[in-house]
Amino acid sequence: MTKILDKAKSKMDRIPVKIPVRSSSDVLPKPDWAKVTLSHNPKIRELKKLLREQNLVTVCEEATCPNISECFSKGTATFMIMGDKCTRRCTFCDVAHGRPDPLDPNEPTKLADAIAKLNLKYVVITSVDRDDLRDGGAAHFRDCIQSIRQRSPEIMIEVLVPDFRKRMDIAIERISEALPDVFNHNIETTKSLYRQARPGSCYDHSLSLLSTFKKKHPHIPTKSGIMVGLGETDSDVVQTLKDLRAHQVDMVTIGQYLAPSKHHLPVARYLSPKAFDEIGQIAKDMGFNNVASGFMVRSSYHADLQAEQNHHEIAHAEYH
Repeated sequence: MTKILDKAKSKMDRIPVKIPVRSSSDVLPKPDWAKVTLSHNPKIRELKKLLREQNLVTVCEEATCPNISECFSKGTATFMIMGDKCTRRCTFCDVAHGRPDPLDPNEPTKLADAIAKLNLKYVVITSVDRDDLRDGGAAHFRDCIQSIRQRSPEIMIEVLVPDFRKRMDIAIERISEALPDVFNHNIETTKSLYRQARPGSCYDHSLSLLSTFKKKHPHIPTKSGIMVGLGETDSDVVQTLKDLRAHQVDMVTIGQYLAPSKHHLPVARYLSPKAFDEIGQIAKDMGFNNVASGFMVRSSYHADLQAEQNHHEIAHAEYH
């Protein structure tokens, strides 16, 4: 346990927003539905072994995702490219921050090999923010998509990209050279909380990235995700959903924020399953083709099912 706490503290050492270390009495108690059951399925060990052999990183591990046991047990994972150090310092995130290592030119091949060995049919590729790179790492995304398709021609690929701030035009140009099946970028939280939760990022820019890609490639579904429990109100969430729809986002995920450690932003509230159902219905009524709303929902959780359902919704709409 001491090693885990030390790791969390080292990740957050350089965050500019000062977060007081909380005592156990200051932590909002978790409701019954917040409990996570860990799996000891041998498939998890097998997948982790392969990832270490290929020197690959998953956001499942780096971001301490609560669904890691379920996803790893099914042999699925969201791969995080371009290293495990982010140039941003978001106060909700458990990914390490600092000066990134140089890009590994062999990573696209290693990634494609690992995905082929796992015999995946759907894969999500995400990354840390790489503000040190001229294109934000977009060309590396392109190379990874190309390598994966060469090894696994039938696979569906979703990219969960950073915001490419100040590099949007060149980034979209690079990714357009090897298009994914789903283009995902998380808005993460409401506009009022950006200064606190996402220093260095811009709410309006994230919306612009999603709409700019959609205008250039209208046939490719766009997707975004929101965390709740950081201090927003229900009306804030509804406004964020409206903003996403106004920028032509097709799919959305809504899930509960869980503080990775006492060194991160605290949980301000826990939404009940009923509240998630109500927010999900509001999103559906707004016209999203697919909505995943629930306590344990994360951006990549059941991404394959979301994409399949989105395809069916589009096909149904075109038929009628």
